[in-house]
Amino acid sequence: MFASWGSVIHRRRWVVLVATLVVTLGGGLWGIGVFDKLTQGGYEDPASESSQVNRIIEDELGQKPADVVVLYGAPNVDDPAVAERVTSALAALPASAVASKVDYWSTRQPALASPDKKLAMATITLVGDTFDARQDSFALIKDALPVAGVDTQVGGRVPTEEAMTARSNSDLAVAEAISLPVTLILLVLIFGSLVAASLPVLVGGLAIFGALGVLRLLSLGLEINTFAVNVATLLGLGMAIDYGLFTVGRFREELAAGKTPADAVRRTVATAGRTVAFSATLLVIALAGLLVFPMDFLKSMAYGGMSAVAIAAVVSLTLLPALLGILGHRVDKLSVPWRRADRGESRFLGKVADAVMRRPVLFVVPIVAVLLLLAFPFTNAQFGAADERQLPPGDPHRATAEAIADNFPAAGNDTAKIVLRFPAAPDDAAIGSFVTAAKQVPGVVDVVPSGARGNTVLLTAPLNGDSSSPEARSAIDGLRALPSSAQVMVGGFPALVADSVDGIGERVPWMVAILVIATLVLMFLAFGSVLLPIKAVVMSALSLSATFGVLVFVFQDGHGTGLLDVTPQPAQAGMMVLIGAVVFGLSTDYETFLLSRMVEARHSGLSTRDAIRSGLVRTGRMITAAALLLGVVTGAFGLSTLQTMRFVGVGMIVALILDATIVRMLLVPAILRLFGDATWWAPAPLRRLQERAGLSEVESPENNHALERVG
Repeated sequence: MFASWGSVIHRRRWVVLVATLVVTLGGGLWGIGVFDKLTQGGYEDPASESSQVNRIIEDELGQKPADVVVLYGAPNVDDPAVAERVTSALAALPASAVASKVDYWSTRQPALASPDKKLAMATITLVGDTFDARQDSFALIKDALPVAGVDTQVGGRVPTEEAMTARSNSDLAVAEAISLPVTLILLVLIFGSLVAASLPVLVGGLAIFGALGVLRLLSLGLEINTFAVNVATLLGLGMAIDYGLFTVGRFREELAAGKTPADAVRRTVATAGRTVAFSATLLVIALAGLLVFPMDFLKSMAYGGMSAVAIAAVVSLTLLPALLGILGHRVDKLSVPWRRADRGESRFLGKVADAVMRRPVLFVVPIVAVLLLLAFPFTNAQFGAADERQLPPGDPHRATAEAIADNFPAAGNDTAKIVLRFPAAPDDAAIGSFVTAAKQVPGVVDVVPSGARGNTVLLTAPLNGDSSSPEARSAIDGLRALPSSAQVMVGGFPALVADSVDGIGERVPWMVAILVIATLVLMFLAFGSVLLPIKAVVMSALSLSATFGVLVFVFQDGHGTGLLDVTPQPAQAGMMVLIGAVVFGLSTDYETFLLSRMVEARHSGLSTRDAIRSGLVRTGRMITAAALLLGVVTGAFGLSTLQTMRFVGVGMIVALILDATIVRMLLVPAILRLFGDATWWAPAPLRRLQERAGLSEVESPENNHALERVG
């Protein structure tokens, strides 16, 4: 099938080239508009109790959450001159942008001033039902909020979202500015030719453009989180370069073997192209596993990653072989002066392969022990959610949030919102009894009435500790367990964190099932072996666990956070499952490239030992180069000023170091050596099923029958 496709691509190479360029560039130019449609929302489970509480507070009690919180500081906020300047500035805010506002000077509510009367608060609800509308309203008032002679700090949901979006877009531009030229330089060093090196970068650029078009289309009906573009760019560029590297490398190998450009394109698509298709399918399915979660931000990540990887694969299977067919031997034009002809087998990899083949147990036991040791910190992992600490220390919006938490606990994130819904009119005795009991719950600082309408009463309960801490979780559980004649519902940010973690945890088994089943089925169809897919799943799980352990050791336990300039805190559960999907997909990606050459060597008649050795030696340099290039891309994202993207970047780098070197180059060949000829075994019925699928690496029936006899 893939060989036939390669022949079609070569015959219609100019048509394919023009059509692919028109579609991807046109879609990308239109897709640039997605940057104005991105949001910072979607972190909550819409069906959770905390989300229901938020809707009750807003829809039934009429208390919309404040969009902007402004802290005004002075030696004495009760000074009439200070009051006059601040109230005048607030009164002058346009009604077209401000739906309502509350401030200390107009209400004289003690809760709106700090105990030392050096800080006072104003809260503003903006006009607009959507993220874009509220951002537009904030743009109309933000320059009017500072007051001359009064220290002003602006924070709250909308300004923080705006800051995160601005940083995300800026970090994206910086990452691309760093990664693209560095990647091109490395590709020139790897290929020794500027023409060959430019092809993977071209594929990466087109993959990003195409993904932007898809995200813009999806944003017409769905909420797309701003990090979706970062994920699309990271995976689109990284995987396109990987796919381009393997495809161009195989094409040059076929030319060096004496094939014509037409035959070289055909053979390249039949081998490297087929491998790209399988690895991309596995990665897309891994990312699709994120769709089982109820949070829109995880679904956004899935949309961004799936579209980028799919387009990278499509471009690698259309435009790239078409370009190779057009260039032919000219793919080596503009060679660097120091380029040398391919010297065949790498002496270093040959020695490594020989050592692994001679003493496989000496490699398996210590490597597995080290990976398990690295994974150990993950057993103590804690999970939280995104808050202002995603911004770097010293950011003004983060500083404002911290000042609110220190001076106005009831207005900070560490506060529970308790809704009591009575069957009829509220019962004052029942309310008093509940408040008394709630104050006794460990971790609850105080419980105060915050509003009532009809049969619904709202209470506010500041909590001790961080909103993601075990203490806060215990307090939420304790409040929900209190008996009452009313229906008790607990919301607020700590409850939202707890519900989000629970919602993700409940659906993780579904995601794992999708990843495992897809890997087992697709890798069996690709290689016709029972043991190879099972081993691939186990190796990916081991590599992923070690990566998680390192992330917990650094970002939660705080080892090395000073170097990264991040704040130790519980890991975001959503980011962990994102990394899980991506790393699992990348693990099977490199596994597919490695095994494809081993199976190809086995089909050519080599013994199991020699086939394993041949596959390692032939792919070792390419897998290492691919990991290095992807490491450059992810490393650039690791420089992000947002802790979320730095977390993802560091996680990807750790995974690449572990997976592309220790696991793929040493552990996998050693385990296959221990398996021996059982590596290729499959029951006869399954073997026939795989042959009928027509997706085998082998192109001739004779070779298929030869492998069947081996199995």
